[in-house]
Amino acid sequence: MDDSRKYTILFGGAIALAGIVVTIAVFPFSHIISGDVFEDTIILSSIDGACVVDASDKIPKTIKDCYLEPGTPVTVRYGDGLSWASIASP
Repeated sequence: MDDSRKYTILFGGAIALAGIVVTIAVFPFSHIISGDVFEDTIILSSIDGACVVDASDKIPKTIKDCYLEPGTPVTVRYGDGLSWASIASP
């Protein structure tokens, strides 16, 4: 194996390793493997197709494409610690 091929393999391996390290640092595995939380709550506000609900983790959740009236009871699904949610299908 000549030197240029060795350096190409070494460079490719370094780039792959750097990519893995950056991926783990930017997107921690805890966000990937954390389960969804389902919670019964009510719509607090609805403005321009976005609803806001309050969740038990004290982080207000935004629901896109939501046109429900404030006070409507819903079951939401969200990731632990995230600020967005979706309405869970019955």
